[in-house]
Amino acid sequence: MGHQTPKDFRRKLLPYALYALLFIPIFRLYFFPNPTSTTIAVDRLLAPKTPPPTGDVEEESRTIGCDYTNGKWVHDEMGPLYNATSCGTIKDGQNCASHGRPDMGYLYWRWKPNKCHLPRFDPRTFLQLTRDRHVAFVGDSIARNQLESLLCLLATASVPNLIYTNGEDNKFRKWHFASHNVNISVYWSPFLVKGIEKSEKTPYNRLYLDSVNDVWAKDLDEIDMVVLSIGHWYLHPAVFYYGDSVLGCHSCNDKNHTEVGFYDVYGMAFNTTLKVLVNRGIDVIVTTFSPAHFEGDWDSLDACSKTKPFEETEKNLEGMDYEMRKQEIEQVISAKKSVEKSINFHLEALDVTKLALMRPDGHPGPYMYPLPFANGKRERVPNDCVHWCLPGPVDTWNDIMLDIMKRWNLYKS
Repeated sequence: MGHQTPKDFRRKLLPYALYALLFIPIFRLYFFPNPTSTTIAVDRLLAPKTPPPTGDVEEESRTIGCDYTNGKWVHDEMGPLYNATSCGTIKDGQNCASHGRPDMGYLYWRWKPNKCHLPRFDPRTFLQLTRDRHVAFVGDSIARNQLESLLCLLATASVPNLIYTNGEDNKFRKWHFASHNVNISVYWSPFLVKGIEKSEKTPYNRLYLDSVNDVWAKDLDEIDMVVLSIGHWYLHPAVFYYGDSVLGCHSCNDKNHTEVGFYDVYGMAFNTTLKVLVNRGIDVIVTTFSPAHFEGDWDSLDACSKTKPFEETEKNLEGMDYEMRKQEIEQVISAKKSVEKSINFHLEALDVTKLALMRPDGHPGPYMYPLPFANGKRERVPNDCVHWCLPGPVDTWNDIMLDIMKRWNLYKS
């Protein structure tokens, strides 16, 4: 071979350098789509494809890089990361397989968004992103359902140690993951705002919409991220207060108050809550309303007996499910706009309403209790068509939550 001069070497090197420069933006676009210049991005989160037949509701919620809302459930042979044997923190009422549910098909579906890829949950990545932090789930029993799913997923990589418990039915608990110094807790607060739950003496809830509930707000100095999840308790009879004034009530015919329903006050509760969290600079995930799937009476044999997801054309997101989600999405949008130049924290809607609506097969149904048909079929049997089996569809909510958190982390690097 002949001797190469420095000039010849530079001439050969130049095309390769140009190719490398062209490759960099292609690599970034493929692996990190739609970056923005601020931590709280203002991108479009498309409304579901099936809006209610009456009224044109414009919704512009914001996600970071991926619209998880629209998609379909596809068969997945891999199945869940855990089972009832490997996870010891499943609430008894959601332990469907151990309670004798005979069909296992509900375990083999994954959510496939239309325009992006949703990775499977990686427990080590979650623990790394939350190292030395405290993640708190605040809300009702659906919040607890999602929390317990997360604990089971994380337990495949690190042992959760229960370090605090209080209240009946384990309404206040905290776990510690020593491997990464992560705390994960749950706070029972079914209204988010201050409220007095109904009792035999007072058969309606009392909600104070101008103040958040101290049972969780008192601990905000030690919390780094909050996951909010409520909804079904707002369907109960209630009287609503703002300051010293009564705004009205829902289903309280024996009271001399104006019937106002619950959609607007539901939005007001989120408005009050998000203002407090935004002002404190705490990362927030709002898990949107999770639809129930009762068909007929709560104790009918077939109350929620389906064994596979709905096809997209079978079920529309409408009525109460649509309105509850709408209130949450609008409040997230409003809160983001008020602080869109901030780089101190993150706020996102975990929009699960539509994908949850499509999973009538994922509830415990009669298997909220062990072996309900051990002595033969019964005409009437209690059903749980609200909460989710573990493992089950609720695991997907944590898949999405982790993907959102990973995208948040891109802005720190």
